[in-house]
Amino acid sequence: MVDLQAPFRRAAPADARVLAELVNFASEGMAYYVWSKLAGPGMDAWAVGSERARRDTGAFSYRNAVVADEGSRVVAGLVSYPLPERPEPIPESMPAMFVPLQELENLAPGSWYVNVLAADPEQRGKGYGTALLAIAEALAAEAGKAALSIIVSDSNVGARRLYERCGYADVARRHKVKEAWDNPGTNWVLLVKRP
Repeated sequence: MVDLQAPFRRAAPADARVLAELVNFASEGMAYYVWSKLAGPGMDAWAVGSERARRDTGAFSYRNAVVADEGSRVVAGLVSYPLPERPEPIPESMPAMFVPLQELENLAPGSWYVNVLAADPEQRGKGYGTALLAIAEALAAEAGKAALSIIVSDSNVGARRLYERCGYADVARRHKVKEAWDNPGTNWVLLVKRP
């Protein structure tokens, strides 16, 4: 098992709310938009996101997360896991917003997928992203995965620079389907790091 050194640790169910916040940072607000559509009576979007992060199963789960603590709070996080070797066909029932993302994931079968890499905006520039990407590489190696993949918005120039500096290369793009989600980007970009 990958040995994590402070300030990094494996996430726990108690980290669910902050994981939801980090996912929302990484998705540039898309997560909150989707969760607000899923929220039932008496629930808010953050409750939906926290509930999903608290699950024991599924890709977005605390079990797939590593977080960084500064003082008594989580300030950055990573959610990563292996993509299937053989992608399943995209179901017609998949919401249109997710189809381009799934198409890009399907172009990186068998890779270790960095689904979320985020830091609290006040904590950016402190090296958490680079360190978490190194942890993702260690997790990938432990799982026997040679390639890593990540999807980012074309408008997120800072994140793309970080990924490219860490050896990820632009492989493919798909047009975003935004519905009423307000975002300046036009395309999702798949980046892959190969040995």
